[in-house]
Order: sequence, then structure tokens, then C-alpha cells
Amino acid sequence: MEPFIIKNQKYFSIESWMNGDSGLLAGFSTKNGGVSQGGFSGLNFGYHVGDDSAAVTKNRELLAQAVDFPLACWTGAEQTHEVKIQKITKADRGRGSDCYETSFLRTDGFFTDEKGILLTLCFADCVPLYFIDQDKGLIGLAHAGWKGSVGGIAKEMVSVFVQNGSHPSAISAIIGPCICKKCYIVDERVVKLVEKILEGVEKKPYNQISTGQYSLDLKELNKQILLRAGVQQANILETSYCTNCHSDYFYSHRRDRGNTGRMLAFIGWKEELHS
Repeated sequence: MEPFIIKNQKYFSIESWMNGDSGLLAGFSTKNGGVSQGGFSGLNFGYHVGDDSAAVTKNRELLAQAVDFPLACWTGAEQTHEVKIQKITKADRGRGSDCYETSFLRTDGFFTDEKGILLTLCFADCVPLYFIDQDKGLIGLAHAGWKGSVGGIAKEMVSVFVQNGSHPSAISAIIGPCICKKCYIVDERVVKLVEKILEGVEKKPYNQISTGQYSLDLKELNKQILLRAGVQQANILETSYCTNCHSDYFYSHRRDRGNTGRMLAFIGWKEELHS
């Protein structure tokens, strides 16, 4: 079952999670409906890509209004394809929400156990990973390109949850819109790193297509890492959407040759419903 359901032109929502928790907001933006121009045309959320910052802020305000979650409650990061995960509290609200300079530095994952905070990260082909343990009141969001994936950011998030009272079998995860295996070709150097992190796994998430060239399935790679970290297969959902294939919905760094905008992955509990 596809976990991402289109709500309006601006975003998809994770209805299965939201239906199970009336205070939860979780989703992924499209590129449609914003005010950015040129290569960023549409609903670009990336301050760091060369777009006009006032347009990016306006786009963020438009989404904040559409999802009914104030921009002042968002948090954002300077994503550097590493595995640092930051715990977010109410004191952090607004950091990286309306300008890049206040973002959490060198951070590719967020988690929180507090209400009234919207965790947000930017994407344009990399894998958005969503996490929840409803019993413990924990939610998380991670950015996993090939570097973050082979670095094990998915496993790191599971570890962080466990350190905060969760158990791997109680964690649910969703693998969001990213570049698909048909569109993502890598070299042998990347595949060797994949082999290292998945040593002993039978189902390999890559296929050789020519000398030194492999198609890599980032969704399957992260799924295998989650399974090895103890997350139950029944608790892992993955999208069928590809950011490169579905050009009507998404920016793609690879398709657009680097000159493109960013979508936003987001998750948080609305405060008024959890007072």
C-alpha cells in the first residue's frame, strides 16, 4: 500500500500514521504551488541552492498555512550527508525555519518526544526516512543519500530511539520519495561500501549494468539496514514514488543536473491536540 497520499498540489501526507494519531502531521511536499522562479520554479524549500531567500520563506509560509503548523515551530538543518542526529526540544523551535543561518549545523536527522515541533529536512533525490514509536511518544526524521545510507543513519536513529526508552520492535518506519533503482547509477566504489554495511545479506540492493556501473536501490538498502537494526518487516512501509521519474511532482538533483529546488519532509505533533 502506498503510504503517501496527495492532499493538495502542495504536499503528500502519511495518512496511515495520521489516522492512528489525530495530533500527528507527517508528509512530503511537492514542487507545485510556490512562488520560486527559474530552475527553482514552484515550491522550493532550500535556502542553500541559490534561490531568492524571500521566495523560499514565502514557500514555507504557504506550506505552514496549508498544513496548519506555524513556521515558528519548525526546525531545519544544514544537511551534510553524515549521520549526526539532533534531539529537538521546544527551545529549538524556529531554528532553520525562516533562514539557513540558524539551522542545526552538520545534522542529517532529528528526533523529539515533545509536541508543537515540526521536524523538517530538505530533499531532491536522497531518501527521507520517517520514524515513530507511538507508545513512547517518539518521532524522528532522517536524510539518507548514499553516504548517509552506507554510514548507517537509519541504524543510528533506531539506536537513538532505544537510548530514549524504545525497543526496535516497537518502531515503525517509512521510506519516502527518492530516486529509484532504475534512475540511480553508481560506481564500484559506492557498491563496495554498500557490501560492507550489508555483509551476509542475501538480497543485494544493487545490480551490475555494465563494467564498473551499478543500479542502486536506495529504498531497499535502507530497508535492509532497518531490518538488521531490529525493526520488524511489518513495521516498514516504502513509497512507490521516484523523484526522478515523477517530474510532475518532484525536483530531482540528478534529472535537473544540480540546478533545482528541494522538497520538504516533515513530521510533528500539533500541540493543541496533545495538551
